Amino acid sequence: MKIATAQRLLTRCVAVAALCLAIQACKEDLYTNLEEREANAMVAVLLQKGIPASRVIQKNGKLSVTVEESQFAQAVTALNEAGLPKTQFATMGSVFKQEGLVASPVQERAQMIYALSEELSRTVSEIDGVVSARVHVVLPDNDPLQRNAVPASASVFIRHEPGLDINTLIPQIKTLVANGIAGLTYEKVSVIPVAAATTNPTNPNTELTSFLGIWLLPESAAKAKWMFGALIGAVLGLAAALAYLLMHRKRRRIFPLVPVEPAK
Repeated sequence: MKIATAQRLLTRCVAVAALCLAIQACKEDLYTNLEEREANAMVAVLLQKGIPASRVIQKNGKLSVTVEESQFAQAVTALNEAGLPKTQFATMGSVFKQEGLVASPVQERAQMIYALSEELSRTVSEIDGVVSARVHVVLPDNDPLQRNAVPASASVFIRHEPGLDINTLIPQIKTLVANGIAGLTYEKVSVIPVAAATTNPTNPNTELTSFLGIWLLPESAAKAKWMFGALIGAVLGLAAALAYLLMHRKRRRIFPLVPVEPAK
């Protein structure tokens, strides 16, 4: 009885492990080293598009987003349309991180312009409906004694969702950028909006197949079933061989071999 119980327990444990390996083999890492908020947003977008996705905790505490291998291309396209993952902009602190002993005036000026552009780009990107944004700032190096100074200017490129009424936001964006840079006027800020291109959305009613209580795409479920069956067959064969060895050893203990004396 103990041997049979051990066999059943071993079979169940290996079956669960085999299922996990089979399902994981069908997964592909989409993005790694993500914060929880960003990973949640990406999974939510993919699920709304009918693309099965999940989060996996990494050893460093970050998260990775995984999808089915067959859905990898569709997942990348869906996230690009949603502007995910978000562009990482440099901050004032990172731009002005002192690496040398003395910074030249030209270097400090270039760093200042770049830092202003990054900060404004990040602020505009936070507007609801804006997929991505870039702000290009031009600060002429005018001579203080020059009478006809060249004014500062800025250009804002915005990629937004197709349904967003961007015309109502353009005056607010121009005011935001003009007030964020000294010497920049409202008239010298230009905004170029572009609606994000959309592809045919994935059918949200994609048919899924249940395999041992887990919902998978049909092709992934078929692959998981095949791998599961192959591993179960190998486990059962191993268990049968183990049972045979145990029974043979037990029989040898009960009926030990008696040496036969040679005839005289």
